[in-house]
Amino acid sequence: MQVLDIRLEDEGEKKLTNSNDFKNGMTIKIDNDIFSIVESQHVKPGKGAAIVKAKMKNLRTGSIIEKTFNAGVKVETARIEKKPMQFLYVQGDIYYFMDMNTYEQVELNSASLGDDIKFLKENLDVEITFYEGEMLGLSLPDKIVLEVTHTESAVKGNTSNTAMKDATLETGLTVKVPLFVNQGEKILVSTSDGKYVSRA
Repeated sequence: MQVLDIRLEDEGEKKLTNSNDFKNGMTIKIDNDIFSIVESQHVKPGKGAAIVKAKMKNLRTGSIIEKTFNAGVKVETARIEKKPMQFLYVQGDIYYFMDMNTYEQVELNSASLGDDIKFLKENLDVEITFYEGEMLGLSLPDKIVLEVTHTESAVKGNTSNTAMKDATLETGLTVKVPLFVNQGEKILVSTSDGKYVSRA
């Protein structure tokens, strides 16, 4: 009984979650790394114990890994804080953001932002993610409006609804757009896959 008491004391500071209760977007800590669960699946093989397969994003490196957990195993949850901020400008490799309530500024380098930099335009509202004061990265809105800075004019006679052409956007991102989209127009782009959604 004494051993159990000591163990409970040790785990008093940590909040644990059961692998059966994994949900998309939940953040957990494994081997000092912080992961966000992208998707999880409960698997009951014909023989043996049930398992939980989880696809997870490392919030420090941005890499996606797949890991298998025994069903019912306890995993430490990571308490993530998200602060709404606005993207101000970029200088060299450094991207500057500001908390619009406190006017506190934070800096993130392009390496830590990864592919997200293709969506950043001045005054865009984002959420910066923190873990125990450590800045992990940012969360973008699901869709953003960007202006087409260059695209070829549609070829007359080609009225196919499925035909697409390349368009360069104000952030440097290149996307496939329908033929009717012209230079100077604003379009809605999905930040999850970088694809054209509709005219804005």
